[in-house]
Amino acid sequence: MTDVGYQKPTNAIVVAGTPMAQYLLVKAVATMYAGRLVMKGSADDEVIVNTGEGTAVGWLGYEQTQKGFRPATVDTIYTGYDSSPSVRIHAAVLSGPGMVIVGSLAVSQTIVKGDMLVATTAGQLIKWTVGHTPVAIAEESVTTSSVASSDIMVRSLI
Repeated sequence: MTDVGYQKPTNAIVVAGTPMAQYLLVKAVATMYAGRLVMKGSADDEVIVNTGEGTAVGWLGYEQTQKGFRPATVDTIYTGYDSSPSVRIHAAVLSGPGMVIVGSLAVSQTIVKGDMLVATTAGQLIKWTVGHTPVAIAEESVTTSSVASSDIMVRSLI
């Protein structure tokens, strides 16, 4: 393993820094994995996975989420949304410029430490392109194949 300055945590997503956390309702569970970018749902207290078209309000947390609402592992999807109040899942949504977090890099990306990253579908990250607002800076170099995404440590800008 190459020393990149930070080490990925085991079964956690915060690498360094102190994030601010809001506890918001997971409105839809499709691709809701810890470390993915989320955006506002239909109400201010709801989040859905970021589509790349909306403004990211934060990163879906893991270790900050109440154990009863948290998936079994950091790589397990959040599930269980139901409209009845007894089964609503509230997850930590993390923000805070400068914190280092384990995000998700989309397929077909070649990223070098220091690259600016933007949101894309499924709450994942891609290399910055003109006209898009960066949400993170790569803290390690990672290349993904055309069929598999990967974890990537990033410094949050949101």
